[in-house]
Amino acid sequence: MKTGLFKIAMMAVIASFLAGCGDTQSGIGKLFASSSKGSGPDEFAILPTKPLQIPDDVTTLPEPDLGGPNLVDPKPFHDAVAAMGGQPKRLDSDRINRGEAPLLTAATRFGTAQNIREVTAKEDQKFREKNGPRLFERWFGTNTYFRRYEDQTLAARRELARMRRAGARTPTAPPPGDN
Repeated sequence: MKTGLFKIAMMAVIASFLAGCGDTQSGIGKLFASSSKGSGPDEFAILPTKPLQIPDDVTTLPEPDLGGPNLVDPKPFHDAVAAMGGQPKRLDSDRINRGEAPLLTAATRFGTAQNIREVTAKEDQKFREKNGPRLFERWFGTNTYFRRYEDQTLAARRELARMRRAGARTPTAPPPGDN
């Protein structure tokens, strides 16, 4: 009788120990979750706004548009085009310029899918469900992202060497230890 009670008590202790390992950000779970990086802010989601400016003539300001863009909102693509000497206003135009027509023709030669984002999201969801973390990976909070997508990753250095051997013009790349 005492042996059965002892087994039940030990099972309760083990179950409570494992339940305590669920939170990998604190407690015992933190000891085992070596690849857990924490849940800090996403530094790429925060964009600084441009400084406020008062125009010489306030009548030149556009009409307020509820939900529309703000004049001080950052426009990183526009800023990048301007920094490279381009014309950022062309990004807002739907007109296809002469130099872009051959590129668009080549890129769309096999047709385009209007819902490509939804299609790839569903395919990726199916892949993640099929290749999810295993039992111990879930218990210890191990990050399996890179291992799961390893077969779909381009080996950049090997591809660069292959393209150069084939005689293709390639951009320069930093030495192997610098990236």
